Amino acid sequence: MTAPAFTHELLAGLAAGRYAAVRVPGFLSRERCDEVLGALAERAFDSYGKARVDPPVMRFGVGVSDHMAGGGVADSYWKALQGHHEAWQGLGLSFDPFRTSREALAAAWPAGVAVGRRGGLEMGDGVAREPNQGFQVHFDDALREYAGDLLDVPLVGQFAFNLYLSVPPSGGETVLWRHRWQPEDEAYRLPASYGYDEAVVRDAESIELAPEVGEALLIDPRFFHAVRPSRGARRIALGFAVGLGTSGQLLTWA
Repeated sequence: MTAPAFTHELLAGLAAGRYAAVRVPGFLSRERCDEVLGALAERAFDSYGKARVDPPVMRFGVGVSDHMAGGGVADSYWKALQGHHEAWQGLGLSFDPFRTSREALAAAWPAGVAVGRRGGLEMGDGVAREPNQGFQVHFDDALREYAGDLLDVPLVGQFAFNLYLSVPPSGGETVLWRHRWQPEDEAYRLPASYGYDEAVVRDAESIELAPEVGEALLIDPRFFHAVRPSRGARRIALGFAVGLGTSGQLLTWA
């Protein structure tokens, strides 16, 4: 569904599986996109763990996926978050893009939106990602990736939020398949990788979404999805995970 703003009906429909994705063009003005891009241009991007994420994906900020340990979260995550907050504050932006995004979601969700907590500690609020060589076919599901509850409030649903700051003239599409993980899918997992051979979704219905500058996109990441390689320019998006808690609140993390 494409709409001028997120609404309760659209978010509830995404949670219920009536929609695969909700797109809001012009969510962030080009001027604000350019402000964030200009600040990021002066900073070095890191990469996700290269042994697990290949081809490499660059990022600015800290993601919990690089700090998993025994089905939980390693202590290194909390130490890394300190540097994450300092780095984002050091950009000198006139606004907080992650807070702006949460507030827009909160306007559509009566129970509200907050950054999730684990052990009483606030999780990361978001990262900037640059997957110029694409993302492998994969799924994201905190209920499967972690041995217990990732957050202090148990989750009953999950979304992925992306806000596009820069897009290539071609490529960079998000592809989403109508297929959720099944045990037999593990036969297609790539060695030592987060991803799967695309044959895992060869018989599934799919949609392909080309990104637009300033557009916000919410998907259900429990469906297999991928990002195609970019051609001609950088593809940079702000992103974070969104969980529907048993409290009814939407909780975010990165």
